[in-house]
Amino acid sequence: MVLYDLSSSYFEGSCCLLGKFGYNRDGKRGLLQVNYGLLTDARGCPVAVSVYEGNVTDSKTLMPQIKQLREDFGIEQLVMVGDRGMISSKAIAELRETEGIDWITALKSASIRVLIEQGQLQLGLFDDRNLIELISPDYPGERLVACRNPELARLRAYKREALLCATEGDLAKIKIQVQAGKLKGRDKIGVRVGKVVDRHKMARHFELSIDENAFSFVRKHEHIAAEAALDGIYIIRTSVSAAQMDAPQCVRNYKSLANVERAFRSLKTIDLKVRPIHHRTADRVRAHIFLCVLAYYVEWHMREAWRELMFADEDQDAKQKRDPVAPAVRSAAAQRKVHTHTLANGSPAHSFGTLIEDLETIVRNTCRSPNASPDTPTFEVITTPNTKQQRAFDLIEHIRL
Repeated sequence: MVLYDLSSSYFEGSCCLLGKFGYNRDGKRGLLQVNYGLLTDARGCPVAVSVYEGNVTDSKTLMPQIKQLREDFGIEQLVMVGDRGMISSKAIAELRETEGIDWITALKSASIRVLIEQGQLQLGLFDDRNLIELISPDYPGERLVACRNPELARLRAYKREALLCATEGDLAKIKIQVQAGKLKGRDKIGVRVGKVVDRHKMARHFELSIDENAFSFVRKHEHIAAEAALDGIYIIRTSVSAAQMDAPQCVRNYKSLANVERAFRSLKTIDLKVRPIHHRTADRVRAHIFLCVLAYYVEWHMREAWRELMFADEDQDAKQKRDPVAPAVRSAAAQRKVHTHTLANGSPAHSFGTLIEDLETIVRNTCRSPNASPDTPTFEVITTPNTKQQRAFDLIEHIRL
């Protein structure tokens, strides 16, 4: 099983051939960017990275990645896990023609709504369960696993109501200006209203009426209620047979894409700072990104080895047994470390960053006897590690990269 996702980082400069304007995930408007796709195993350990021009879409990078896996790594049978933008219906049509490749992805909300309207998915089934497996003639040879997370439903309802209220507040200000005669003309009013609804992405939920000297708005309550009915519902789409992978495991494997997102966060903001990119030639940009991913590969192994010294959850087997739909819950031991900031032996618990800082106190000093001449031989003295530091060294001593 292979996890795959695409991200981007921005340039400082305008000379690199890879630099293009595209969907900027960094929120840096007006800057060129480069895209890079990261392949990991099911645990989130990096396997390969490929660099693309900044305007390449997610789905266009999928088949080259699969080709690389099969040719460079000699993998004949694989399950590709990607989000709904990565493994689109068009990409699945190509995957069907390629032998030995299965996939796990998710349906978009519009497709979910169609299944409900056709009666293939009945929302009442979620009264007693949070996971339902079904098949649909619209997806031949595939399995659909429908899930409903009440916590996610409440969060989406809260966010939607907040955005609706914010939109209403801004539209009310425009209405007051129109009534006062400070804003006139259908075009000018329309431009002002368009900026508001674009900002909050709530245009579909409002009925707008714009005239030369009048403006009014009202919520589309039926439309809002129809969207609210889908809150917390998502559907996993897979070609993997039930004999190979049951429905709960399909959901867990799709959610494991969070491991790739975690890698991107570490690469971009937390530890490695891949951005901004200052190189000018394409080969140097590729080398820069490769070195950052290689560093994260080392970091990933260190994090796994140091779980007992950090706030991380040590009970990894529990992930394969817990409810795949319900919000993840840390083990009692991990929660104890978080609340007390101490390990079971009473010593301080660390994050990866603070543990590295603690290990930085170990130094190698080059010394020379007092009052000795400059040509007197030197000798080295290395700081003696304390108990915690020595344990950290012991844990990574046998890592095989």
